[in-house]
Amino acid sequence: MRVVRLIALLLLLLSGTAMAALFGNLFSGTPPTNLGVNAGRLAPCPETPNCVSSQAKDEGHRIAPLTYDGEATAAMARLAQVISRQQGATLVTRRDDYIYATFQTPVMGFVDDVEFAADPARQAIDVRSASRLGRSDFGVNRKRIEALRTAFAAEPQ
Repeated sequence: MRVVRLIALLLLLLSGTAMAALFGNLFSGTPPTNLGVNAGRLAPCPETPNCVSSQAKDEGHRIAPLTYDGEATAAMARLAQVISRQQGATLVTRRDDYIYATFQTPVMGFVDDVEFAADPARQAIDVRSASRLGRSDFGVNRKRIEALRTAFAAEPQ
């Protein structure tokens, strides 16, 4: 019991940065190998509830795509700006029609993989956001996409 209390005290004393350094590699997971656009589609969500996608058929995983007016290239550039201002975000791949970013939690270092693919014909940006580890994300991926949607809509064109 004394060891558990000591560990709890240590965790309380560590800053978020120190905890991320301590746990970051442990909880970051392995990057998926199935990302990107294949035949016009993003990878499907796994059966676990820690993923959302605008291309999912089932309600548990389904989320609306982002929409825009104007040119897809300008919309994707605007979206990249919004993403770059988010805490824990890293832009991994940025093209005129596709963005791949990771989001890492500040304390434990959990990583989510987030993709955006422009569909100029629909003036929509399909999205997929999935946790690398675990089963449940407590709605974090859905909340993140909705927050990005709000920030994207507020971003000047």
